[in-house]
Amino acid sequence: MKTKWASSLITVLFLGVLNFSLPRAEAQSQGTQRMQERVSKEVYHELVMLPQLSIFDNLAYRIDSPGKVTLLGQVRNAVLKGEAESAVKKIEGVESVNNQIEILPPSPSDDRIRRQVARAIFNDDNLFPYSMGSVPPIHIIVKGGRVALEGVVNSQGDKDRASLRANGVPGVFEVQNNLKVNQSAK
Repeated sequence: MKTKWASSLITVLFLGVLNFSLPRAEAQSQGTQRMQERVSKEVYHELVMLPQLSIFDNLAYRIDSPGKVTLLGQVRNAVLKGEAESAVKKIEGVESVNNQIEILPPSPSDDRIRRQVARAIFNDDNLFPYSMGSVPPIHIIVKGGRVALEGVVNSQGDKDRASLRANGVPGVFEVQNNLKVNQSAK
């Protein structure tokens, strides 16, 4: 009798511990997720606020785990790469930054292509609105005559049009269209 009663008491206590620990674990998980969302928003804000950032640079990031951020993309100068890392390191909750931003090699030919692709895209009446704002949504990355279009547009037609305009620039070997279509704009 005592064994059965003791066994029942242990079972009740064990189930009680499970009932208390499951909500606590779930709450911790939600807290971690909220912290990562906050860190992600702050990283994005810090990167787009960098004064050196232009349409010829592409900054991206990935939250690897709580407190660990990886910076990605391509920039034209080392100063911007360093500024991006410094800005992200100052964010509360960021413990380490893995800076994998590529510095594009200096090239007068690539500089010419950058300017001409920007003119070709933003002089198009349908694409002109994308030139507005402090950080326009289309970024033009050029390396060795190869163009990558990065960013967000409102429609598949705008994405295709930007690619066609960039392909028409003399000296461009290839265009990689990485533009994403904003689903909420439809």
